[in-house]
Amino acid sequence: MDQTIARQIENLVNQVNYHSWRYYVLDDPELPDSEYDRLFRRLQDLERQYPHLILPQSPTQRVGEQPLSAFAQVTHKLPMLSLNNCFNAREFKDFYRRLGNYITEEPIEFCGEPKLDGLAVNIRYEQGRLVQAATRGDGSRGEEVTHNIKTIPSITMQLVGKDYPQVLEVRGEVFMPLDGFTRLNEQQKQAGEKLFANPRNAAAGSLRQLDPKITARRPLDFYCYGIGEVAGEQTPLADNYEQLLHQLQQWGIKICPEWQKLTSVEEALRYYQYLADKRVQLNYDIDGVVFKVNRFAQQQKIGFVARAPRWAIAWKFPAEEAVTTLLDIDVQVGRTGALTPVARLKPVFVGGVTITNATLHNQEEIERKDIRIHDQVVVRRAGDVIPEVVRPVLSARPPEARRFSMPRVCPVCASELLQEPGETIIRCNAGLYCPAQRKQAITHFVSRKAMNIEGLGDKLVTQLEAAGLISRVSDIYDLQLAQLLPLPRMAEKSAKNLLQAIKN
Repeated sequence: MDQTIARQIENLVNQVNYHSWRYYVLDDPELPDSEYDRLFRRLQDLERQYPHLILPQSPTQRVGEQPLSAFAQVTHKLPMLSLNNCFNAREFKDFYRRLGNYITEEPIEFCGEPKLDGLAVNIRYEQGRLVQAATRGDGSRGEEVTHNIKTIPSITMQLVGKDYPQVLEVRGEVFMPLDGFTRLNEQQKQAGEKLFANPRNAAAGSLRQLDPKITARRPLDFYCYGIGEVAGEQTPLADNYEQLLHQLQQWGIKICPEWQKLTSVEEALRYYQYLADKRVQLNYDIDGVVFKVNRFAQQQKIGFVARAPRWAIAWKFPAEEAVTTLLDIDVQVGRTGALTPVARLKPVFVGGVTITNATLHNQEEIERKDIRIHDQVVVRRAGDVIPEVVRPVLSARPPEARRFSMPRVCPVCASELLQEPGETIIRCNAGLYCPAQRKQAITHFVSRKAMNIEGLGDKLVTQLEAAGLISRVSDIYDLQLAQLLPLPRMAEKSAKNLLQAIKN
């Protein structure tokens, strides 16, 4: 039994370490965070059950990855720990109940703030002047990025006022705002250079430039969420996190404006939902909400586990990315004749819904991402955006994976295809002779943006076309009650309502 479990643990350790290296060192992750979290939690569960099988190289025994050798290394005076995660209200309430094992005599308040998706840094001020900055690295040692940090306008070079400590380390997240990320990728595209996969990768890559002039041209920002070493004669620091944030702001340190003080579990649950709803309106990526016990005296009583404080937790949002199998690629013909490759996926739950199809945009995009049929692929769904295939998991590519090519003729009507010079779009030139274009034209005609015929949607148009009742737009106005009644799930009242909507 132990040998089987030992092999499982070793396999998980190797997987998590490999994907940590891709994420932290190369800034080029293969897996979405949700899949990484799943592997990590499985490893934690096995190690809890079989502590005698824990390997010294297990990622649970440290915080992060080794720093890049191209940078000088900085030893953190106080370790930069990570946070334990929870994924639903039940797990958050379990976290709150565990706090009651340590704090029994007084109520527990929280501070909540967005969990920023960027790069954690430690910035050191001596006599109020910025003297050093380092990435989190492995939690004990990080990469020195002082010159690059100084290029970020939102990070003050000199603290404000006179009552700050002689030594003050502030900790927070360097990130790239979404509008800046869009501009940067447009510049990369125009220059013929590789596009960044997401704002987090762009921020990490920008901060790790050996030439600060490159970093200075990148649209980076910073929010502080805590402190490291504090030393020397000073005005006493705050008694709680809420006061500390106000104090840091007075010294010129930038704080995320979305933080809130929360006095109960119910307020914490409402705050989580508030940020989940507001997420799409923010100009920066967040992947959850961080909750911290507000009072420092209570934090000290509650204490730490090996790699994280017991008094804080990160409640992750439902995954917007997941890994699944690309079963095949079909080609759809749109209203204007444009051909679009569509991924047929092994069903996967992403962003609150089950996804079976995702857009692949065009042949050029498929080749650029090197996506192949039968690959394991990362699928993303954000809000109401159409799901898309982000990238293949190259380390899991099977031998039977094969490349995709667009058809030579229209897959619906076998007509000739055209591609204008300089365009990526390939079109069927048959117009309304092509059944696919004809159906899309009718669907568009009856839609809300056009004639707005209530009750006549895509499914019913397909039914009417299949029954031979419509083959062009004008046929809609010749429909009769006797023709509609035999259709599946079409009652007399529904048929009359449809005819009235057409008449209207």
